[in-house]
Amino acid sequence: MLTSLELCAGAGGQALGLEKAEFRHQALVEIDKHCCNTLRHNRPKWNVLEEDMRLFKEDAAQYQGTDLLAGGLPCPPFSKAGKQLGQQDERNLFDDAIDIIDVVRPRAIMIENVRGFLDAVFEDYRLHLKKQLKKLGYHSEPKLLNASDYGVPQLRPRVVIIAIEESRIEHFDWPQPSKRKPKTVGQTLKRMMSENGWHGVDAWVKHANEIAPTIVGGSKKHGGPDLGPTRARKAWASLGVEGRTIAPEAPGRDHVGMPRLTVPMVAKLQGFPDSWHFTGAKTNAYRQVGNAFPPPVAAAVGKQLHSALTTRTLYAVA
Repeated sequence: MLTSLELCAGAGGQALGLEKAEFRHQALVEIDKHCCNTLRHNRPKWNVLEEDMRLFKEDAAQYQGTDLLAGGLPCPPFSKAGKQLGQQDERNLFDDAIDIIDVVRPRAIMIENVRGFLDAVFEDYRLHLKKQLKKLGYHSEPKLLNASDYGVPQLRPRVVIIAIEESRIEHFDWPQPSKRKPKTVGQTLKRMMSENGWHGVDAWVKHANEIAPTIVGGSKKHGGPDLGPTRARKAWASLGVEGRTIAPEAPGRDHVGMPRLTVPMVAKLQGFPDSWHFTGAKTNAYRQVGNAFPPPVAAAVGKQLHSALTTRTLYAVA
């Protein structure tokens, strides 16, 4: 089985996807204690390192030769919701990731970030990163992927940057979108919405007949768990969902009006399996879900990387 090292692992979205793609995690580095608790709760045998990635650089040498280095580096430096300071943002960890890559020298790299990373304002910085990776012997390229193309019932565009040893790049192809449409919000959440016997669930399912808008929120500056600002809440309301707060449980039998989502419901819309439990209070649990990388997307890219790293190279004989 191929090995992986994950930076900024969060609550396990990318790690779950790579596990499904048959990568064995040597270590998962994450600074947030709530995310680390979730990782340990769900996978007690995983080697979860609760520390700052910048400090991890000092210990990275012990993971030299791992097959894949993956990571969901902080998004605020490139997010349209922020000031888009890029490399000037103190939260930007791309250059630190390059330093770790230089030490570890993995055979392949997979980094996830927000769509804003591809904005024109960051073109020079993207070229800088590409040159840095090329110096280390990697061919790299970013691609915008939409989660709904891989079975996730949500409109969630994310940038995935892959880098592979020059000798292996010919074996890599981006995953093809699924030919099947993802389920609607109603179809996805019907069972969970009916857990307390809600009489109105069938009518709600018919109304919630599209995929979910992009799940936002999860900021530590945010006052509490909700489905985002006014524009996002209007999108949810069009599906019959009240987005101002997150509910502790499914609606009761005689509930009237728009239902609220629970943390497990939002996780379901992110593509997490029902068995994955987010630990901690509601606010901390929702932040973990809101910041997650959908596991099915990570799995789709991971399988292609696995294939690229295990395909035998045939050399022509003169």
